[in-house]
Amino acid sequence: MSSLSSKNWVPASKQAVTVSYFYDSTRNSYRIISVDGSKVIINSTITPNMTFTKTSQKFGQWADSRANTVFGLGFASEQQLAKFSEKFQEVKDAAKLVRESQEKVETMSNHSQESGRETPSSNQASSLNGTDDEKIFHVVPEAAVLKTENERLKSAVEQSNTNAKKWETELQTLRENNARLVDALQESSANVESWKKQLSACKEESDTLREKITELEAQCNEANQEKQKNGQLSVRVQELETELHEKEQELENLRAQAEIIPQLMAECESITAKLQTAETKNKELEGRIGVLQLDIDDSQHKQGNMKNELKKFMDTLDGKIDELHELRQGLSKLGVDN
Repeated sequence: MSSLSSKNWVPASKQAVTVSYFYDSTRNSYRIISVDGSKVIINSTITPNMTFTKTSQKFGQWADSRANTVFGLGFASEQQLAKFSEKFQEVKDAAKLVRESQEKVETMSNHSQESGRETPSSNQASSLNGTDDEKIFHVVPEAAVLKTENERLKSAVEQSNTNAKKWETELQTLRENNARLVDALQESSANVESWKKQLSACKEESDTLREKITELEAQCNEANQEKQKNGQLSVRVQELETELHEKEQELENLRAQAEIIPQLMAECESITAKLQTAETKNKELEGRIGVLQLDIDDSQHKQGNMKNELKKFMDTLDGKIDELHELRQGLSKLGVDN
């Protein structure tokens, strides 16, 4: 949290980072630190009155009144949270011991200064009230206590220095690991950019190929349509050729029938001549007019029938010739279109 009064968490890192305990020998204090590259995420000084609280199975927090901030940590497992909590209590006890030692040293230092200032009076009092042995009896126990306390403080400081060197080594190792991770991240980022460029080039090439495929498909469709149209035209040409062959055959038949027309005309002229002869003889053969009249009527009837048949034949022949002419024009037009 950004402050003790705030209720909203402010994320300090979007990825997992290493959190370490550190002993600051210059300030004789313990700290919790965490760095992400060159960015300091956590720098909290541990005091004896601090408390680490587990708010869930994988999350814990503590309040730093000096920084006016509540720090929270999320862990991958409950075991890691428990281990961190135990270490927090150990460092907290060590910080308490350091503070007590400092307070005792300060108290003893002040007491020694006061004793130094009061020594003449004591000496005077001893001279007045007792022997020098009694004065030594009162001074020696205090010196022994100071010596024992100094030895204990010296041992604690040496242990703290040893731990500090150990933590400094661990911190340096963490920094080196972080540097390697940063280098790897930068290399990965460069590779990602390269892959993005390659992917973009592949996408552009794919789009170009899709466009070419679309164009080729359109051309193939047009070619198929032309091929289909040519096939239909070929079928139509074959049909027209078959029809033309039939018409030519029919025309040959009509021509064969037309060759009979002169013969029929000759017969008609012969009949007409006979009729004229009959009419001439009619005057001579008035007696036989009845019989001849019947022959004439019969001949005229036959002539009329023949003329009607001839007229029908001529009309049919004209129609066939017109159809043949139209068919030839259609074939000529079809040949020009192709």
